[in-house]
Amino acid sequence: MITPPYLQKGDTVALVATARKNIDDNLKPTIDLLKSWGIETVIGSTIGLDTNQLAGTDEQRAADFQHQMDNPNIKAIWCVRGGYGTVRMIDLLDFTKFKQHPKWVIGFSDVTVLHNHLNTMGYKSIHGIMPVSVPRATPDAIATMQMALFGNPISYTVSPDPMNRFGKATGELVGGNLSILYSLLGSKSAIDCQDKILFIEDLDEYLYHIDRMMMNLKRNGCIENLKGIVIGAMTKMKDNDIPWGKNALEIIDDVTKKYNIPVIFNFPAGHIQDNRALVMGSTVTIEVNAAGSMLVFNK
Repeated sequence: MITPPYLQKGDTVALVATARKNIDDNLKPTIDLLKSWGIETVIGSTIGLDTNQLAGTDEQRAADFQHQMDNPNIKAIWCVRGGYGTVRMIDLLDFTKFKQHPKWVIGFSDVTVLHNHLNTMGYKSIHGIMPVSVPRATPDAIATMQMALFGNPISYTVSPDPMNRFGKATGELVGGNLSILYSLLGSKSAIDCQDKILFIEDLDEYLYHIDRMMMNLKRNGCIENLKGIVIGAMTKMKDNDIPWGKNALEIIDDVTKKYNIPVIFNFPAGHIQDNRALVMGSTVTIEVNAAGSMLVFNK
């Protein structure tokens, strides 16, 4: 996997909207944060555009992202928010200049489209907080984002969870939002699960939807080929009038329990304030035992 150049003081980061519009959110906290790191900010042309739910038309969002990819002065592209819409513009992008001069693409949730598309091309990216979540993010979430961008070593130690499955594994970290992963299956942006460590999280889904998505991953041969699974926050899950009978974590456990691989439950990443940074495409080692679990980025 190709690692884009890490940021240095004096570099410039572009803030863009690839999905939901950004009309009322104040980006000053993010600009101030980047300034405290010695980083300049460029505001993309999609910030403030309003096309129903989206930040402009598909063509406008693609053009903004394309401009930031092709601009040699931009060293990273930080998507301001998620929602839905990145998949509508992904096929409008030309990655020719990106391949010549790769840069970090940052975000989570709907940005999973970009993470997985870049992964299939052989490039790392950063799953972590977005500008709209900076004011609510924990100090650890912010600190680990800075560490990831500047190339400082990252490792995580997580308290024991009764659902954890013990073991140790090393592999490339892939994944992101479960709903997005599910929607990308069968496309050229779908992840290859062979010998990977899969990270998943989700927000505001019906429990039976979680079961359906996990079953699809299973039937596509993804789960059986994994070396391990890291499960982040499953936030604000919903149920029907007739209960499904299991919560989201129990559903994931039920679908994956036949496979002899380590699994970390309740990892601090996803749609929560403590959304720790993950360098997708990196080789990581996870170790799970009675004392807790570790996730270490090797390279």
